[in-house]
Amino acid sequence: MKYFGGIEGGATHSRLTICDENGLIISQTTGLGTNHWMVGIPECSRRIADMVDRAKDDGGIDPTCKLYSLGLSLSGCEQEVTNRDLEKELRQTFPDVSENYYVCSDTMGSIFTASPIGGLVLIAGTGSNALLKNPDGSFHGCGGWGNFLGDEGSAWYMSFRAIKICYDDMDNFKPSVYPTQRVWELIQQHFNITTRLEILDHCYAKFDKPFFAGLCAKLAQAAKEGDELCQSIFKETGVHLAKHICALIPKVQDDLVASGDLSIVCVGSVWLSWDLFSESFLKELSQYNFKFGLKFCRITKGCSIGAVYLGADDVGFPLPRSYDDNFSVLFYYNQQNNINLNNNHTNLNGMNAQEKIFL
Repeated sequence: MKYFGGIEGGATHSRLTICDENGLIISQTTGLGTNHWMVGIPECSRRIADMVDRAKDDGGIDPTCKLYSLGLSLSGCEQEVTNRDLEKELRQTFPDVSENYYVCSDTMGSIFTASPIGGLVLIAGTGSNALLKNPDGSFHGCGGWGNFLGDEGSAWYMSFRAIKICYDDMDNFKPSVYPTQRVWELIQQHFNITTRLEILDHCYAKFDKPFFAGLCAKLAQAAKEGDELCQSIFKETGVHLAKHICALIPKVQDDLVASGDLSIVCVGSVWLSWDLFSESFLKELSQYNFKFGLKFCRITKGCSIGAVYLGADDVGFPLPRSYDDNFSVLFYYNQQNNINLNNNHTNLNGMNAQEKIFL
């Protein structure tokens, strides 16, 4: 019996799925973040090996049995050079993990979980990233540059914006349009500080991007309770996420939208706050003239399934799969700039655990 693994790796958490050669899920487990830019390639490899060992044990697989392939769809794996370095580290340090590897960006697993021919994925979690894959194999991206150069629409970016607005207001450098008292209280609570200077450790010497981004969950709650500054930050997020989509629309090939719709996979915990940014998101989309509909989807089985598929395809193994079972439709955006909600799947607060792990 051959076994095929796949890891969906975010900055904060990762998820592993192992399937047998019949495409049946044998075991699933979660682990720590696997972005090698944040933890280093040796630690990233150790975390991967740990997840595989635990999943083998849970699935009753002989621990000495290598996976036939392991697809690694990880945040930060956009460069072939470092991808090869990660594979080399795994082969040398953890030789019993897998016979074959396929290393790629986290966006790839999301796309291939929902479709064999391509589509668009928009990740809004700790960081943000959008990637389009066309049927001819071409890829086009928007964002994904990390917190120094991008991440607009992400949990990290919203946390940063809240702190920046609050500090600028208290400096009288740029007075805030909205009161900042509630946000300052949330900052103090989250970072366990009493003075503004104390946050510098978290920005430099002790910078931890996932922890920094964790402030966003508190901002979301405050926004739902009526805080105007928090609400304004989420409205900005709606614009930023819509712009990711609009930037890639001109690159969409006709074959990809032959059905009349472009599938857009929504990944990451920021989507849990859809009610806070939907209005600005849809308003931004309305400024563009689309020749096809947009079908927004969410993955129901976790994007690690797509990583399993990628690994199997890379070694030429015809692993059985059913794409329709892997996602549900959130809503449609039609050519007349109207929303056609799917009443069975419009509550993003019902997103499963796999989708919540990215914050």
